[in-house]
Amino acid sequence: MTAQTYCDRLVQDMPFLTGLGRLSEQQVDRIILQLNRYYPQILSNKDAEKFRNPKVSLRVRLCDLLGHLQRSGERDCQEFYRALYIHAQPLHSCLPSRHALRKTRGLPDLSRPGRRAGTPRLLLPPRPQGAARGQACPGLLPCHRRQARQPLPAGLPHR
Repeated sequence: MTAQTYCDRLVQDMPFLTGLGRLSEQQVDRIILQLNRYYPQILSNKDAEKFRNPKVSLRVRLCDLLGHLQRSGERDCQEFYRALYIHAQPLHSCLPSRHALRKTRGLPDLSRPGRRAGTPRLLLPPRPQGAARGQACPGLLPCHRRQARQPLPAGLPHR
């Protein structure tokens, strides 16, 4: 079985990535700017301006960007995935191609909470009723608060 290329993965992930609400305008802009600034051979200034044009819908711009990357080649698609990981890590971990890779490699599916292999579960004691965040023990105050609110008793040396 041949390994799946980044271009193949982009074809598989395109419907997911262009789905409504998957990527925000800011995330897409950051990805475009990263590809343009660090790899101007991938996205020229003219291309970056075209893919960031606010007069065109985000979905159309994203589809055009992904198509441009697919036509550009494997390395460009790989750099897109790197930028996606940096700027939208939670979305990157949910990509259909990542699930397919895990299945072909026989690895556990890490996308489902509570099913992560080797991940310890953190069990915390319940918070006392009526205690606000950070005040589980209302009698214990941080040192800086105690000094500001309560003067030290007479006769004790100051630090």
